[in-house]
Amino acid sequence: MNIVTRAQPPIVDLSRAYTARYGAPAIAKVAVEIFNLRYFTHCMSCKFCGDWCCSFGVDIDVENVTRVLKYKEELEARIKVPAADWFLAEREEHPDYPGGASVRTNTVDGKCVFLDRRRRGCHLHAFALEKGLDYHDLKPVLSTMFPLTFDDGVLHVMDEVDDRTLVCLGEGPTLYRGVRSELEYYFGPAFVGELDEIEARQGDHRNTA
Repeated sequence: MNIVTRAQPPIVDLSRAYTARYGAPAIAKVAVEIFNLRYFTHCMSCKFCGDWCCSFGVDIDVENVTRVLKYKEELEARIKVPAADWFLAEREEHPDYPGGASVRTNTVDGKCVFLDRRRRGCHLHAFALEKGLDYHDLKPVLSTMFPLTFDDGVLHVMDEVDDRTLVCLGEGPTLYRGVRSELEYYFGPAFVGELDEIEARQGDHRNTA
């Protein structure tokens, strides 16, 4: 039996490591497939995914958990789930996360506990906007950057992209263009400036349809 495996995408070294505004992670390399693969991008306009990307929960750094719990009472009233059930107990120690560790958001009936099942979208994001807060302070960075992620200094695609199970893959802006503004927020204009240069060397993939 012949087993076909997908080749690993090329990874490019950046001119330096760029550290996120919360002190971690630091990105020094990028997988070039982020400039080529495309996805629907406009989540709240999607009518076909059934919030698939919110099915598994998400890793959230421990400092982010502390910020979320500052609004415990208001969020409990909104979400209708006690704060004790928002996060799994297992803690992963890793320098990629602010505070050096992360936990994972819980799921309820197959969806992230923070999914707004009535109006769609993320409760944390919507709550922050309603309160006049910056949603980046409450929403997990991996949710904001989805479908990109990071490991050991490399910016690359999520597993759901790599195994082609992400249902919105195929048409639309590139993965990079879809989250470029979020990357700039976390890592600064010099970071996206260098990524823009790498993107240009890959050809013009900036379709924003």
